[in-house]
Amino acid sequence: MNKIWSIILFFMFASAMHAQNGGEELVKNTIDAFFKAFHEQDSMAIKETVSKNIVMQTIGKNAEGTEEVKTENFGHFLKSIVSIPSTTKFEERILNYNIQIDGSMANAWTTYEFWVNDGLSHCGVNSFQLFNQQGSWKIIYLIDTRRKVGCN
Repeated sequence: MNKIWSIILFFMFASAMHAQNGGEELVKNTIDAFFKAFHEQDSMAIKETVSKNIVMQTIGKNAEGTEEVKTENFGHFLKSIVSIPSTTKFEERILNYNIQIDGSMANAWTTYEFWVNDGLSHCGVNSFQLFNQQGSWKIIYLIDTRRKVGCN
């Protein structure tokens, strides 16, 4: 009887791990789609990856050199992306993903480098909060850090 329970528990654990790993891949796919659209300056495709009530914030230094949190209007963000001139080459390079999921909520911590015209502009970390909305992961909150030193 113990062997049967051991086998049942093994398959339950394996099934849970497979679901978790599959979920992580879907979360990663949403973030990748966000950045693909970002790089293509496709505001409609960006909107497909986010909740209609997304909150976007940045932690960085102000003009006086003091760290502060700035909240960005999502509409202004989209306008700024689509208005980047075609002569400007930009790329946010995601260096790694750390994804955690609990039911319909996920968090993804991604370190990145931001390049403009083949030069490193800044680096930092993105923290994404996602919600599984009827089988589709949507970004509901995005906060990032931005710094110009320590970008190795």
